[in-house]
Amino acid sequence: MLFADVVAASQAATATRSRLAKTAAVAAALRAAGAADAPTVAAFLSGTLPQRRVGVSWRGLAELPPPATSATVTVAEVDAALTALAALGGAGSALSRQQAVGGLFGRLTEPEQQFLRGLITGQVRQGALDGVMQAAIAAAAEVPEASVRRAVMLAGYAGPVAAAALAGGVEALDRITLEVGRPLRPMLAASAPDVGSALDSVGAPTGVFVDGKLDGIRLQAHRDGDSVRLFTRSLDDITDRLPEVVEAVLTLPSRRLVLDGEAIALDGAGRPRPFQETASRTMSSVGVDRLRSEVPVTPYFFDVLHLDGEDLLDVPAEERFARLADLVPEPWLVPRQRAGDEREVQEFFERLVADGHEGIVVKSATAPYAAGRRGAGWVKVKPRHTLDLVVLAVEWGSGRRHGWLSNIHLGARDPETGDFVMLGKTFKGMTDEMLAWQTQRFTELATEGTDGYVVPVRPEQVVEIAFDGIQTSSRYPGGMALRFARVLRYRDDKTAEEADTVATVRSLRG
Repeated sequence: MLFADVVAASQAATATRSRLAKTAAVAAALRAAGAADAPTVAAFLSGTLPQRRVGVSWRGLAELPPPATSATVTVAEVDAALTALAALGGAGSALSRQQAVGGLFGRLTEPEQQFLRGLITGQVRQGALDGVMQAAIAAAAEVPEASVRRAVMLAGYAGPVAAAALAGGVEALDRITLEVGRPLRPMLAASAPDVGSALDSVGAPTGVFVDGKLDGIRLQAHRDGDSVRLFTRSLDDITDRLPEVVEAVLTLPSRRLVLDGEAIALDGAGRPRPFQETASRTMSSVGVDRLRSEVPVTPYFFDVLHLDGEDLLDVPAEERFARLADLVPEPWLVPRQRAGDEREVQEFFERLVADGHEGIVVKSATAPYAAGRRGAGWVKVKPRHTLDLVVLAVEWGSGRRHGWLSNIHLGARDPETGDFVMLGKTFKGMTDEMLAWQTQRFTELATEGTDGYVVPVRPEQVVEIAFDGIQTSSRYPGGMALRFARVLRYRDDKTAEEADTVATVRSLRG
């Protein structure tokens, strides 16, 4: 299959807002690919690389060779070139990588170059990538979408599921099961604005548990005999970066298990250290012994998915939690209580927040483990932090947002200098109507100095931003950055002089 056919399918999916049309375009590409090329095509059209990372940043792709005049490169050739690129390392690898990039991109047409650059830099945007892919696999192989969803949940990625479905239909999908040592997609929690709403969403009559929501690294722990592997929420293997967690799992009285939980760094008083310190433990295996002594992490487990040959995904939560409590010592269990009335849950929530944690997760006692999905089985409640900030610049969007000004740069007011201090960027929370409005608004506010991608604007527009926390950052001049910033609304009722100050932001950091 030609790589150009994949690009054409992505362009067709991007060009329409119809989910059915997107699904049809992707399904046609999967059918054309067949079982052999389906894993790679599914990955590309899901906006990911089979290799995950190839060691090339957007800077390494800033200048590309002249494009080819005709499409001749196959999907298999692109995949092989990316695999070779990912394997480069050691002395002289920078030059080798540059030459490999030039050699690959020089064989691609201009649309192929742009699509591959987007894949490598994580900028492919064609709308509902994951959901459309699962529906497309079902359509291409003529199998039930529910069977595809479960298989993707267990396999972790859509590629192998597409190949199985096209080669063997439902029977092949049914053979995809939980494998100890292979990460599966984690169950996710929906959100509620307050405790009462969360309890209503879960449904108190069925029985409810309330867990503490810790500000750590989501961690999936697999043990098979004396072998332990640890995976993040994004299914990255970080086993060699958390040796203390490996040691903890090896002490448990089970030879074969899969646990879900968090790893978090605590201070001497048992309060969570800044998230950035915990996250530093997942960034690299270099210097892990030093990091372990400086920033030790503690595991907190909240679910068990497999135990000594028995899969527990479909077992009610109440039974899974009981099995977990029998397996894991209390110091390594997430704070949990059986829900009483709303007042008791509210007190639990307030106590956890006062102790420095993120909030709570309300969980149905009867819910199965619905990996990879947000649903009513788990509902999280966090205190919402908001700031009124000023837009300093905005970036042109890509993919579905092509032609719109999208990612906004956020600044807090510095009363001493009269300037604004940048705290980060966000494109989250924007509706199509908001994108259209801000494209016109920031075009009017644009100043000189654009590089064609980032458009500086006059610091006049105030925006209300919700965020999950504030972390130390050397990237921005204020030494701080917002975590998970998202747009709530534009505040035309406020002037830039009424925006929140740097001092306010520092006070929220604590």
